[in-house]
Amino acid sequence: MPTFTQLKYLSFAHSAIYLSLLIVWLTPASEELKTVLGWAHGIGWIVMSLLCILAVRLRVIPLPLAVLVAVVGGIGPFAGTAGFVFEERRMHPAEAPAERGMV
Repeated sequence: MPTFTQLKYLSFAHSAIYLSLLIVWLTPASEELKTVLGWAHGIGWIVMSLLCILAVRLRVIPLPLAVLVAVVGGIGPFAGTAGFVFEERRMHPAEAPAERGMV
């Protein structure tokens, strides 16, 4: 069963893959690398979508976050990652920024 933290870190990893894909797309990189990163992004989006659907059914994440990941995540996984950060802060509003390691 996926946990909120696992999904959050998977979302960060998916965003990193997507950022890498954008970088190699904008630079003269090998076609093989573009293909590998493209497949990793596509499969990552499918896996994230399925895991988020399961997480909603198990009440691990709210439906709007799952929709953000599944719908917007195909073209911009950064939105899903931001959604996880926002949701985490919404779930724990009493923590001061210094307690979260932010000064």
